[in-house]
Amino acid sequence: MTKRRTDLGEFLRSRRARLQPEDVGLARGGGQRRVQGLRREELAYLTGISVDYYVRLEQGRSQNVSGAVLDAVARVLRLNEDERAHLRQIARHLPGPLDRAGAEGGEAQEVRPGIRRLLDAVEGTPAFVFGRRMDILAWNPLACALITDFGALPRRRCNLARLVLLDEDVVRLYPDREFVARDTVGHLRIDAGRHPDDPELATLIADLSAGSAEFRRHWSGYTVKSKSHGYKRFDHPAVGPMTLNYETLHVPDDPDQFLTVYTAPADSPAEECLRLLQKRHTAVPEPSM
Repeated sequence: MTKRRTDLGEFLRSRRARLQPEDVGLARGGGQRRVQGLRREELAYLTGISVDYYVRLEQGRSQNVSGAVLDAVARVLRLNEDERAHLRQIARHLPGPLDRAGAEGGEAQEVRPGIRRLLDAVEGTPAFVFGRRMDILAWNPLACALITDFGALPRRRCNLARLVLLDEDVVRLYPDREFVARDTVGHLRIDAGRHPDDPELATLIADLSAGSAEFRRHWSGYTVKSKSHGYKRFDHPAVGPMTLNYETLHVPDDPDQFLTVYTAPADSPAEECLRLLQKRHTAVPEPSM
């Protein structure tokens, strides 16, 4: 069974398990239920397709599944927008050969000079670009001051998921561990849906599974979540606690690159923390006597 077929089955089973018959207007019936959540035949009935067709879909054996069927399944399973997009991604690629992007997983991504100049021009605001597998591709000095010195890391460790889940110093930056871990794992799951045959991604997932209980919990629960906008709390060893807003935007000419920018409201304690952090990072040490 291919990786795509396995992912589709795991995803649909995980979403069936979240719902009980009474949640969707069905009688539970008597007797012991052998499955957690909705049965396949219950989902097929609510979706308006045959049980055999749904079984083939869940097993990755249904070619050219229509958008209408996927929308009906998503509606019954009460998928959010991220989950709907993920379902379409992994279902529409079944079955098929390795896509070009997946086969080229080892090629390094390049950040356009214009994006690098944009990072250099942003002062007082931490900003960085990450790409496939959440590899950190480019950054400005304040992003290093906030999180870690990306430039000093070997390529393998310069990865946002590795840092957030495995690096002890970076882990301590984020007091809201459940939120941060879910956000990170959810984005990795979307990346895996887009590039299921990427060997470097497989290695990363294996390393995170071995080293992080947070990762194992969210990965086994099939967390799906795109990075978009919100806020994160930091407990920085140099300037103390602060809450920063963030925006994560697609780089226009590369769907696998994302620009993340952290900001603070004007005249807020967080803005003062960023100002202090930038001052400390750019301070020139006094010459030794």
